[in-house]
Amino acid sequence: MNHDVIITCALTGAGDTTGKSHLVPITPKQIAAAAVEAAKAGATVVHCHVRDPDTGKFSRDVALYREVMERIREADVDIIVNLTAGMGGDLEIGAGETPMEFGPNTDLVGPLARLAHVEELLPEICTLDCGTLNFGDGDTIYVSTPAQLRAGAKRITELGVKAELEIFDTGHLWFAKQMIKEGLLHDPLFQLCLGIPWGAPADTTTMKAMVDNLPADCTWAGFGIGRMQMPMAAQAVLLGGNVRVGLEDNLWLDKGVLASNGALVERVSEILTRLGARILTPAEGRAKMNLSRRG
Repeated sequence: MNHDVIITCALTGAGDTTGKSHLVPITPKQIAAAAVEAAKAGATVVHCHVRDPDTGKFSRDVALYREVMERIREADVDIIVNLTAGMGGDLEIGAGETPMEFGPNTDLVGPLARLAHVEELLPEICTLDCGTLNFGDGDTIYVSTPAQLRAGAKRITELGVKAELEIFDTGHLWFAKQMIKEGLLHDPLFQLCLGIPWGAPADTTTMKAMVDNLPADCTWAGFGIGRMQMPMAAQAVLLGGNVRVGLEDNLWLDKGVLASNGALVERVSEILTRLGARILTPAEGRAKMNLSRRG
């Protein structure tokens, strides 16, 4: 069991959730306020996407990321900022017999374009989604090829940003370790992402199999989506890892009760404290993850 736990709060994500809960933050002001709320509730790290303020849909706009970062850095809290670098990998295959007629949800750019905001803002951590994945039941694929991943990993390392490797299936973990072997990544973090159709399922057997194949002595976390958010948080800690909660992955606190990011952090903190764990402050989290504070 891990007795000194990092809690990451994933604030908003990129999914079609804004119409399902009025508590999902959309504007940079709302996202930064959610970061402050999570920090005050006890989070160690906040994981940030941005959305178009007018539509609520996902965005890669560097100006929106800049505003979020500036607002967080000006706030009266200390929190580690982790920016997504996963946007720009969505490919909606054309329906039926017209697969080359890509759908309107396609947002596919190269590996360095996905890092434009990381280049400019230099967060302490950014993510790297470590493989291609059927995403949901339709025709959408998340695309991240070996060549794209090698280019992205190399640039993240050059920038001095800590990479958090998002592992959605066992082959992703295999390739993540290959990038470390090739010297493209140094001391990265690992995030085991469970329950996203059709990646690795959110259950004990799958998480344990992934944990058994992690590099020795790495810092890792795990999460499940929806109703499996809290069970997988507890499971991750029992297996020696850290946790992620937040509205990116789950909208509900209890049946019929919508959650806020702060409420989810408070709930998981209570669960882990009752298990005998201690939640790390951002300063302690930096020491554990070998980070240098920025901003």
